[in-house]
Amino acid sequence: MPQRPRPRTTLARTTLATVLATTATLLAAPAAAADSGSDQCTFSRTNHKYTGTPWALQRVNLDELWSQSKGEKVRVAVIDTGVDTANPQLTQAVDASSGTNLLPKKDGKGQPLERGKANGTTDTVGHGTRVAGIIAARPEKGTGFVGLAPEATIIPIKQNDAEGHGTAATLAEAIRYAVKAKAQVINISQDTANAVAPAEYLHRAVDEALAAGVVVVASAGNGGMGGNVKPTYPASYPGVLAVAASDRNNERAAFSQSGDFVGVAAPGVDMVSTVPKGGHCSDNGTSFSAPYVAAVAALVKAKHPRWTPREVVAQIEQTAERSITGHDPRVGWGVVDPVRALTEDDHPIESPHPDEGLTHAEPPTPAKLTLGETPAEHNARLATYVAIGVTALVATLSGGAVALRDARRRRRVVGGGV
Repeated sequence: MPQRPRPRTTLARTTLATVLATTATLLAAPAAAADSGSDQCTFSRTNHKYTGTPWALQRVNLDELWSQSKGEKVRVAVIDTGVDTANPQLTQAVDASSGTNLLPKKDGKGQPLERGKANGTTDTVGHGTRVAGIIAARPEKGTGFVGLAPEATIIPIKQNDAEGHGTAATLAEAIRYAVKAKAQVINISQDTANAVAPAEYLHRAVDEALAAGVVVVASAGNGGMGGNVKPTYPASYPGVLAVAASDRNNERAAFSQSGDFVGVAAPGVDMVSTVPKGGHCSDNGTSFSAPYVAAVAALVKAKHPRWTPREVVAQIEQTAERSITGHDPRVGWGVVDPVRALTEDDHPIESPHPDEGLTHAEPPTPAKLTLGETPAEHNARLATYVAIGVTALVATLSGGAVALRDARRRRRVVGGGV
């Protein structure tokens, strides 16, 4: 499917003084890598329902996974374009009473904005609703789609919209709000462009969340065409689990951002998820890889509530499927493996081990070059000769015994006068 550019979240280059003077750096629309049917999604109660099981879920043994954890009671903050609870798979998954809307009431020209509900449950873009579904959508009859952590709770924090009216300041505010709302995992499917680091207050907000014991997961970005390598924010901040996108072959998706800051990769191509009002649509992007990993973090957190953010991140990185030893700037420590993350967890670790994660085969033993008869062949030949000799000897002895017997009989007959 050809890649078609979509608006990306950007933080414009500016000085801190300018930021303070103009409220904050503006953010553009949420990132999506390429369209795979989302434009045909009309966001209606009669919207198409995906009847099968998406490939990103088929790669996981859900029964084995959920025998370990379903993310029960873990609170995951989705900082995005809002989460529409009208979709029946999200109605029970979202804690609307804890949500908020941090979009400004007016745009840069002083015109009123259509903000939606104050609790963050309005999503005219559909981006945040997709993200939330990948994390915690409840099972529903008639579809094989479900969230990876179907008993986790979503905290909807509306911080951006289709026009990118969110700011670096509101993103920092959203992170702090999530901590106060007792989030244990934060998902941020937004990133900067042109490797521009935002104002330091965003970094401080991330550090505060980590210090409070919150796992922070962020998309690595969709600017990776042509092997482009650059840092993005907040994904590249220390302690944040940056997620790249992988395809069905566990390889980096062409659009996925590369860099040393990438922690792991996760499915990000043709990602089916919930949309406003009802039904499902499909889309591509690291925006949808991040919540896949955020869901795994919620599962780990539910099973090991006392593990620190660093330990949760290290567990996910350590158990990822690797194609090489060590870290790969394209997919980090590998493609996330939810089942391994929940089953190979007998003790916490603080960092992944470079030499683990691959199956090491025994090297072949080369045969010795022998120009003549090998010792084994020589022994086999002698054994054959011995066997033949023994057989001949037995036959000879048997024949001699018969001849001797006959001769004795003849002597007795002659001696008797017959």
